[in-house]
Amino acid sequence: MLPLEGRSKTIVIVTTIFLGISFITVCLRCFVRLKLVKAFGWDDALMVFAMFLNILFALCGITGAYYGIGQKLEELLERKTMETALFWWWLGQTSYVWVCAIAKVSIAVALLRLTIARIHAIILWAVIGVTTIVGLAFWFMLTLQCQPVSFFWQQARLLPDPTANVHGHCMSVDSIIIVAYVYSVTATLCDFILGILPGFLVWNLQMNMRTKGALAAVLGLGCIASAAVIVRIPYLHDYKNPDFLYATTNISIWSNVEAGLGISAGSLVTLRPLFRWFRDPSYGGTRSKRTGGSMPLSSVNAVRSDPSAPQYWRPDLDPEDSHAVITTVHTSNQGSRSSSQEDLNPKQGTFFRGVNVQKTFFVSESDE
Repeated sequence: MLPLEGRSKTIVIVTTIFLGISFITVCLRCFVRLKLVKAFGWDDALMVFAMFLNILFALCGITGAYYGIGQKLEELLERKTMETALFWWWLGQTSYVWVCAIAKVSIAVALLRLTIARIHAIILWAVIGVTTIVGLAFWFMLTLQCQPVSFFWQQARLLPDPTANVHGHCMSVDSIIIVAYVYSVTATLCDFILGILPGFLVWNLQMNMRTKGALAAVLGLGCIASAAVIVRIPYLHDYKNPDFLYATTNISIWSNVEAGLGISAGSLVTLRPLFRWFRDPSYGGTRSKRTGGSMPLSSVNAVRSDPSAPQYWRPDLDPEDSHAVITTVHTSNQGSRSSSQEDLNPKQGTFFRGVNVQKTFFVSESDE
């Protein structure tokens, strides 16, 4: 191992900071989803999986920094650690692709719960499809750029000894750079879509404009990772620099920033119930009725013994967000015909008691 200094030290510091931030936010997300709202969904599972891959990615970067990522070629040849450093760089970059892709898919799946308009659902599924396809292509390119695969790091033996018993070939670096540009542009566009679309999703909600703006901003945090992608784009040409491990330091650093920001921003969206729990420790244990395989992004306390309560049927309704008051008129199965609740096809003496139709009235309070 080499002493940490210069760019190697920077890699370790940046990687550790963003790994810690993302790990904390994911842990808090799991606490909220499992303990407070009891609605752990597919988006949560995907984000946890992305976090595991991010840990692998970070460990590769930190270990690689100790073996020479960020150091000059002369230093690596003198210490004979270039082959090991190249291996950790290769493994880290192949992990990075799926960290960012799965984090984006998790954010898109979470937004799918809020979609009402068909066009919004189509856009989100398009983001999922494009992210998966482009990520898969870039992953194959990085993983299989050399044949055999091990030639990527074993070619370091040819630098001090051109006659070393190492055989193989790698694809053109220009091809890798082109795919890297395509991946970066696509990732940026998908991030912007995930950041802008929530504004359209909350536009017709029964909330005041200030609450709508705040909710759209929180849901749009997922686009923060695009900043790191944009900053990294000018450094992609360093793939063809002969002093590879030193020149690609900025690519490694901003890749870690992108992964950490994507996971953290995607998890912050789910932490709102945590603040209510801090104000009221008795908050928690909420259960909501789920339909169509969906799960609430957040929930409010509902009386479990009273399934007719508005909070039970509409977990997305939050009395702190809206001035709307929900009034529900109840009646028994034998109620009068003037009631707001009637039986359809009632049959006495059978196990099927008919279908209840229940009307719910929304009484809005004016801010003026």
